[in-house]
Amino acid sequence: MRWRCLGEVAKQLGNEDEAVTNPKPYDIPKRRVLEAYRQVRANRGAAGIDGESLAMFEADLSRNLYKLWNRLSSGSYLPPPVRQVGIPKKDGGVRILGVPTVADRIAQQIVVTRIGADLYGVFHPNSYGYQRGKSAVDAVAATRKRCWAYAWVVEFDIRRAFDELDWGLLRKAIAKHVLDPWCLLYIERWLTASAVSPDGQPVERIKGVPQGSVIGPVLMNLFMTYAFDEWMKREHPKTPFCRYADDAVAHCRSESEAKKLLAAIENRLRECKLEMHPEKSGIVYCKDSNRRNEYRKTGFAFLGYEFRPRIAKGRDGRIWTSFLPAISATAKKRIMQAIREWKLPRQTSISLNELAKLYNPQIRGWMNYYRHFYRSALHRLYDHIDQKLVRWAQHKYRKLAGRQARARAWLRKVVSRQPRLFVHWLAHGRVAVRTMGAV
Repeated sequence: MRWRCLGEVAKQLGNEDEAVTNPKPYDIPKRRVLEAYRQVRANRGAAGIDGESLAMFEADLSRNLYKLWNRLSSGSYLPPPVRQVGIPKKDGGVRILGVPTVADRIAQQIVVTRIGADLYGVFHPNSYGYQRGKSAVDAVAATRKRCWAYAWVVEFDIRRAFDELDWGLLRKAIAKHVLDPWCLLYIERWLTASAVSPDGQPVERIKGVPQGSVIGPVLMNLFMTYAFDEWMKREHPKTPFCRYADDAVAHCRSESEAKKLLAAIENRLRECKLEMHPEKSGIVYCKDSNRRNEYRKTGFAFLGYEFRPRIAKGRDGRIWTSFLPAISATAKKRIMQAIREWKLPRQTSISLNELAKLYNPQIRGWMNYYRHFYRSALHRLYDHIDQKLVRWAQHKYRKLAGRQARARAWLRKVVSRQPRLFVHWLAHGRVAVRTMGAV
């Protein structure tokens, strides 16, 4: 579906709106359906249980959007089963993601947009997930600052958080804040919608929200507002914390205070029918040049960043050890795997300019998130991309085949002529490719 056709779709939906004479039980403006579709389109995503991709849905866009609006506003919309997909975890397990259909993602986005007004101001200031004007980078920045002020951190992980949310407790929070009857109706239907396992077997759900859905993270955030944020505000008002969905850290002034808090959080999660992951939860000492104590753990991961002691250099040239975040080893490994999957050296049928156009959006996305702190940690990723481009040149041009040094020199000339071709070439003042060593 071309973007210039969206105006026609909006016009068609508007004309049909005038033709409807029978009032619907629920007043859902058609423009909200179109706006929700635009958001889902921007996020892309895989096909659901019906096998319908976004492109297939767009083949008859106006009809599909009208049908969805008609069912939602009449109260007859029933969510189809969620397709479950197993994603390998770094610890060797499997994370189950739920993939709704394209139409269902649009329907969920409509509700999420509507209840945003109901939930505005409900979430704690230290909650950074899925809120207007806040981001994961903001949470990392706040955590960095607090690690300088507090020597001890309590990190905790909830085992299967999305899968274990208790519906009874969640319904209480939903009923307290969601006002529109049609939003309550469809949230309840999404909660209880069945699923289909990766091997095609039906799965009846009795708790949890699908991780991978549009509505799931919002419901998780609302649940944790009462399970953790309000509890911390009430029981530990002087203890700062940062939370993003089910990922959180809290800051303490002493080891004994941290031990008590960790035990208290474990008990609180148990009260809310959640389980703390024993191997991924614990106490961290934020060691730097001014903190001379010894402790077994001096680092933790949070939102794709790894916090640990790192070398810092001041403007006056003074060097010391500070407790700083940088892209985590896990995130770096995941990105390098994605780069390998591009198979750049084999894409000799297209030009270097076409390669840049194809992959710059993904490179820019990584840079926009991970360049905020300790930028030099990204240089290895930049070099990895450049090395792949050297290999591409060796496969593309016969005169460079088997001559890596000459291929590196060729790429340096390209960088000097077109320094903005790849977005990472000018990052942090890089004016030449540092493609050293073999790929």
